[in-house]
Amino acid sequence: MYWPVPASWTPRDDAELVAGWRLWLELADRAWPTAAWDGTPAGAVRQLRDLLAACDEIEMSYRDTTDVPSAGFLRLVQGLVVTAGSAIGLWWDDFDQLDGERAALLHDDLARFAEQAEQVLTLLAVHGGWTRLDEVRRRPA
Repeated sequence: MYWPVPASWTPRDDAELVAGWRLWLELADRAWPTAAWDGTPAGAVRQLRDLLAACDEIEMSYRDTTDVPSAGFLRLVQGLVVTAGSAIGLWWDDFDQLDGERAALLHDDLARFAEQAEQVLTLLAVHGGWTRLDEVRRRPA
């Protein structure tokens, strides 16, 4: 499942700016498994599960610090939750090593989330005012 990313976002106040910054930091490296990955689908989506917990905390904290939460920002967070949640729902309890066919399916699910995360990262960076940081993040080491 894919949730469309809004074309624009502008933080209305400091609370939304901080929440956007936190979301940007959390998303920066969560789409793909790390080198410590155990080779199972469940291991591959573990980072997405951690991201969902972070998104929940960011959203709750944001709602606690503002009188009227921005529907646009909440859609960004909730869209990530829906897209990550569909991949997690398929793979969270699969601890078998991957074969070629299952690896391709898992890759497609992770790529769908990674594409959305990249769009949200760009939107946050451009409209949050930290575009240079996004450029540094993308630069090869």
